[in-house]
Formats: sequence, structure tokens, C-alpha cells
Amino acid sequence: MLKYQQIATEIETYIEEHQLQQGDKLPVLETLMAQFEVSKSTITKSLELLEQKGAIFQVRGSGIFVRKHKRKGYISLLSNQGFKKDLEDFNVTSKVIELDVRKPTPEAAENLNIGMDEDIYYVKRVRYINGQTLCYEESYYTKSIVTYLNNEIVSHSTFHYIREGLGLKIGFSDLFLHVGQLNEEEAEYLGLEAGLPKLYIESIFHLTNGQPFDYSKISYNYEQSQFVVQANSFLL
Repeated sequence: MLKYQQIATEIETYIEEHQLQQGDKLPVLETLMAQFEVSKSTITKSLELLEQKGAIFQVRGSGIFVRKHKRKGYISLLSNQGFKKDLEDFNVTSKVIELDVRKPTPEAAENLNIGMDEDIYYVKRVRYINGQTLCYEESYYTKSIVTYLNNEIVSHSTFHYIREGLGLKIGFSDLFLHVGQLNEEEAEYLGLEAGLPKLYIESIFHLTNGQPFDYSKISYNYEQSQFVVQANSFLL
């Protein structure tokens, strides 16, 4: 984790632990620079990251203020770190259906920008929230980048392992969403009837150097999933 990201996390933790509310004012820029012993540019990047995440807003000449917290149980569509943190107040578990090394499908190879002869980790799993099915996932990880996975890792937070275990820096993602109907396989794993609605998301995650490393296809249980997008000046 880069220094500015670490500082952003610490500020966010401070907001949560002190139960700061919408409109509460944070220390000024100079105070934060002294507190964390970093340059103005580093603190500025930390604040920009928090603003992008919807945790704060800045008013020129007035200061830095806490933004209203998103509702509990809502998954942010702007997060690059997986949704485990969004649901930390809930019991989120995973059941691994398949995990193996194989060659990519043409679709996966195109989205990961790799050749058909390269190895990928294929992961199929079902995620649960408080014992209820949340989503059905198929993921493809470029093995030359994500060099090792096992059942224990993918049963918990794969992204935490990628960041902390492998030391990789996750940069940005592309998400493609549409509403459709569950097919037979998705319905079976989610415990629903085929033809019921789903939110289907294809995601491509990249490292900070632009390399794609994860292509995933996720079908969400419409009864259990809720999403949030906190827009700001970076998006408007």
C-alpha cells in the first residue's frame, strides 16, 4: 500500500472510530501534514482519494468536511478493493466450487490481454451474506501476475492476499453492468429459479502499471444485493 493510501485509510478509520457525522470538520491541511509527517502533495493525494470514495468533501477556503456515510449493506461500485470491506458488519463467506490452472477462454484472453497459450487461475465460487446466497462468480487470474492461489485464499479475500501476500498494487477497474435473467446454472447455485432477475457485472481489474490481472463475471442474487455510487466532482 502506498503512503498516501495508508494515510487515507487512517483518516477513514479515524472518522469511523470517532463516529464523525456529515458536516463535521477535519483538521486543516497543514495540521495533517504535521501529524503524518509528509509533504503537501502526499496529503493532497490522500484527500483526493477519500473524496473519490465519498468519505469527505472539500470546500475551498473553508476546510475539509466529513461526508454522509453510505448505508450499511450496500456494495460500492466504485471500489477497487473487492466488496468485503463494504460488508464488514455482515458475515460474508465463500464456497469454492472450482479452482484450477488452465488455459483461458477466448473471452478471458481478450479481457486480460494475454495469449491463448498462457496459464490462468480459474475460480468458481458462491458468496454468502449472513448465510444467504449473495452472488455466483467466475474469475480468471493471469498466473504470471497472480502466481499462487489455493482454496483457503479464495475462500476469504482474494484481493487482500493479492495486495498483502503478493505485494501487488491494484490500480483501477472497468465494470460493465446489465440486468438480465438467471440461467439454469446460476439459479442452481443461488438457490433461485431460472428466469428470475439478476444484476450481472463483468469486471476487469488492473495493476497501477495498467496490466489487467483479473477478469470476473458475477451474477448477484436480486433479493440480497444492494449497491451504491457516491458521485462527486471527479465523476460529474
